[in-house]
Amino acid sequence: MQMKLELIPLPVSDVDRAIAFYADMLGFTKDVDVRPSEGVRVVQLTPEGSGCSVGFGTGLDVYAGEPGSARGLHLVVEDITEARAELVRRGVDVGEIRDFGGGVKGADFSDPDGNTFELQEMAWRKGAAY
Repeated sequence: MQMKLELIPLPVSDVDRAIAFYADMLGFTKDVDVRPSEGVRVVQLTPEGSGCSVGFGTGLDVYAGEPGSARGLHLVVEDITEARAELVRRGVDVGEIRDFGGGVKGADFSDPDGNTFELQEMAWRKGAAY
């Protein structure tokens, strides 16, 4: 049986602030921003090239978590130095690049609510030896 992970709900305190961060600062594409009924808002954004999106909103149990409680979501990039530099240019506070060994490098950052992300480069994905 094939299964695809296509949406990760993120708990946020301010939907519009989250949209600004994910769309304007990270460069995610805003796929959905609808208000299907009173008090319900559904927002979905996707990183370029990804088959998985993040979602947040109001009025649904799936969005009822504690803002900032999502930890360690990985955004895999081909060139971490380039990706980190681009995010820093856009105003994202990204940590220094760390070499975890085995061809894996990472750099972390948080959204405005404290949900954490890790940029990750894996050498074998671009054919480099490690």
